[in-house]
Amino acid sequence: MRVLLMTNEFPPHIYGGAGVHVEYLSRELAKRAQVEVRSFHDQASDTGTLKVRGTKVPGTYLDGCPPTYVSPLKALQTCIAFNGQGIEADVVHCHTWYAQFGGILAKQLYQTPFVLTVHSLEPLRPWKREQLGNGYDLSAWVERTAIEMADAVVAVSSSTKADVLRLFDVPEERVPVIPNGIDVNEYTETRDPALLRRLGIDPERPFVLFVGRMTRQKGFSHLLDAIPALDPSFQVVLCGGDADTKELQAEMVARVDQVKTGRADVTYIGGMLDRADVIKLYSHATVFCCPSVYEPFGIINLEAMACGTPVVGSAVGGIAEVVVDGETGFLVNADLDPAPPHSPRDPAGFAARLAEGINRFAGNPELGAKMGAAGRRRVVDHYSWGSIADQTLALYEGLLARR
Repeated sequence: MRVLLMTNEFPPHIYGGAGVHVEYLSRELAKRAQVEVRSFHDQASDTGTLKVRGTKVPGTYLDGCPPTYVSPLKALQTCIAFNGQGIEADVVHCHTWYAQFGGILAKQLYQTPFVLTVHSLEPLRPWKREQLGNGYDLSAWVERTAIEMADAVVAVSSSTKADVLRLFDVPEERVPVIPNGIDVNEYTETRDPALLRRLGIDPERPFVLFVGRMTRQKGFSHLLDAIPALDPSFQVVLCGGDADTKELQAEMVARVDQVKTGRADVTYIGGMLDRADVIKLYSHATVFCCPSVYEPFGIINLEAMACGTPVVGSAVGGIAEVVVDGETGFLVNADLDPAPPHSPRDPAGFAARLAEGINRFAGNPELGAKMGAAGRRRVVDHYSWGSIADQTLALYEGLLARR
């Protein structure tokens, strides 16, 4: 079996869950098949069964282009380059809309079976227009075209499958559910009090942790709204990756500064730490908070649970399928408006419920330890990358058999 994965993100250029997914999936698939990864960055490696080839298109092609159109047009250019390099794979598997045009071309030009994994859906992310302007209409068109012509559309959760069937013209039998996974040997409890002290965190005091991009999708502002209501015994650690735009980044940093004026024990870590340090933060955290308003899966919750940390998350999308309410943490009703942009109808109420869920762990280390252990067991039992690679390979084999 020869598998070609097309992706925007691949190590060391990873900023979201989709990149993490491709990194680990490619590694596991390479134990079972010949795998090539084509990415949008400067990478080149070949271990025998796993070949990585980065393609960075020259920016001079976009001289004079309106800034909001650069990203989507560069994505299309890169996908054309992927196909211009020739394709001899048995199946092409694309991740995120950035790479999906590559799958469209591969199916049309090379008659290669085309699989894509849905990590998010453009109709459910209307705030992306802030970043892309009318480029958002282009990304939505690419996504719709790709989903409706793909031979298989992998949904990372049952809720994502329901969204695909509701929003696109796709037969149900073409939409299998294969979740994200986690390397439970890498993501395991790892203590390092010295790291906490270097970051300005007191290792002797409990803290609530957020890790993620400071975007509207990730609900970062709602957690900020919840902080004043948190039990005073908690420290707050915000490990915030970049927002979608410079304007939103400035807005979120200003909000953090405002919150810190009323509460001195808030630590903001700008930009993403390396993986080993994030694992240590998960391991020391009393509770992890995932306040997303849209989350097809939420691989970040698996990471926290694998490190033995309970989760308080919004009961949306895949979060509600990963976190077992009352067993591995607590789910919070976000009460989303059904109309775009699907924000909480009562933001203050949502923030209050987040604070209430987090506060249940205040002064109750036994509850945290019990739920953390249950979360670790759940991850080990249901979300290993080996199992997910087996399911993915079986999907490929089924497509080829039907041809």
